[in-house]
Amino acid sequence: MSNLRTLVFFATPPHECSYLPDREATTMFVDPRANIDKKLYSQLTALGFRRSGSHYYRPHCEDCNACIPVRLKVDEFQPNRSQRRVLRKNEDLACTLVPASFSEQYYRLYADYIEQRHKDGDMYPPSREQFTSFLVDGSTDSWFLEIHLKGELVGLAAIDMLDDGLSAIYTVFNPDLDHRSLGTYAILWQIEEARRRSLPHLYLGYWIRECRKMSYKTRFKPIEALRDGHWRVLNVN
Repeated sequence: MSNLRTLVFFATPPHECSYLPDREATTMFVDPRANIDKKLYSQLTALGFRRSGSHYYRPHCEDCNACIPVRLKVDEFQPNRSQRRVLRKNEDLACTLVPASFSEQYYRLYADYIEQRHKDGDMYPPSREQFTSFLVDGSTDSWFLEIHLKGELVGLAAIDMLDDGLSAIYTVFNPDLDHRSLGTYAILWQIEEARRRSLPHLYLGYWIRECRKMSYKTRFKPIEALRDGHWRVLNVN
């Protein structure tokens, strides 16, 4: 079994940044041959790594540190007025946590979401192979949150269970239900699930100040940022 001392890391050549225009990015990956168990995955996440399928990575850009790992302190979280409104609006939803797997129903929801919301992103055009390699492959203790409205699947959130929290991997939802703020609802559900499991953190991936698509993360407080090897409360004006 691998551990932090025995891991080997590789860096990609510089490539176009997916988030900031006119910038290049470099990504550090854990050797894909490493045997990553839940304990090691939890340690890597606390060091700022993320999982994409069977790959564990973090930004490693020479002249840029805009990508900041963030996590929420769930015990101290109190929903604001807008978030309470989202909860009330979605009281008619039914949620079920199931092991991560492929199904045609999941894929159709994913494909519709990517095609309507992220045509300008790296995941367009969607494919079944892409869905599987991103959200199913490499899972250790990985789950899908099914969100149903009147028996219809309207949202799907990929979640990893860690030793010290949950990791929010990705969320898709029916684009026609934008007024329900299902992305926000999925995070609120995960906060409560972490509390139910007595886990202190919900990891939300990376936050970039200049990226509008990531601004929603700082609406959940208190949020911590990993800087210089230490997690500290992030104050955003």
